Amino acid sequence: MASTALLAGFAEELGQSIDDVLAGTNLAPETLRDPQARVAAEQELAVVRNLVRRHPDRDPGVLGLQAGARYHATSYGIWGYAVTSCATVREAVELALRYVELTYVFCLPELHTTGPLAELRCRDDDVPADVRAFLVAREVSAILTLVREQAGTELRPTTVSLHVPEPADRAPYRVAFGVEPEFGDRTRVTFPHALLDRPMPQASEHTLAWCERQCREALDALRRGTGMATRVRRALAGIGPGAGMARIAAELSMTERTLRRRLAAEGVNYRDLVDEVRRGWAEELLADETLTVEQIAHRLGYSEPSSFLHAFARWHGMPPREFRRRTGSARPTAAR
Repeated sequence: MASTALLAGFAEELGQSIDDVLAGTNLAPETLRDPQARVAAEQELAVVRNLVRRHPDRDPGVLGLQAGARYHATSYGIWGYAVTSCATVREAVELALRYVELTYVFCLPELHTTGPLAELRCRDDDVPADVRAFLVAREVSAILTLVREQAGTELRPTTVSLHVPEPADRAPYRVAFGVEPEFGDRTRVTFPHALLDRPMPQASEHTLAWCERQCREALDALRRGTGMATRVRRALAGIGPGAGMARIAAELSMTERTLRRRLAAEGVNYRDLVDEVRRGWAEELLADETLTVEQIAHRLGYSEPSSFLHAFARWHGMPPREFRRRTGSARPTAAR
């Protein structure tokens, strides 16, 4: 919730109401004060869209720069404390990337050190185009803010390249980065290798060990609860298992190709997830004796009842009517 609350506070300072910035997110204003609340990526994207659309006369990249400067180590919870406790900047960067899923970034960073300069590349190919300028600028601004504050140095990168359109006014970017920015087809920050060897002023071996253990546990819990397969299941449950892959991908703010790739990385097939959700819905809907098998087949997205009958027999080894009779599941309930 911390990142969404931060963005909402930023929007308020720009004159935008909380109700306006939370429109379409299903988040209540009081939820912003709940430190245990969780926010889906789609909800934060909705907040960003509301913020950007409310200020069409302002460069969304500059808005991102201003927002990114507000992300301090404490904004990231235990991840921020772990980074602060590292012995060197290199160790801090490596740890930060190891547990990057615990942060709010949409542009995934990668460290490359084989060239004449160290390079932090930010992958933004999955970032929706309508909010890319804001998020790219926010991520780079937040990275530089974190390094400058935690390394105790006024970091001046060698180059900063942003995957955003050329702005009418470069000055805000130049002030934020301390270098003349480049605008093109990639996002990266380069800096001297020596920066990686700088000691961190607040290094603590014992605090680091404790914080990293907390990061490991948090990441394990996050992956169990918010993997791509889990997000697809939730989307299918909300929209209906008859929704096509293209619609689910759009609901998750990504392309169908990206969704297929991410599911493959988890060893999951989209059709299997649809099958899983349909099976659960079928068992629930059969408990409503007012629904016919044909009506249930329609609600599950089958074009023909025979397809549903075939699938149900594969799941349970019997037709749905027999399942309803044997399990005694028929009871009057509110239909889905």
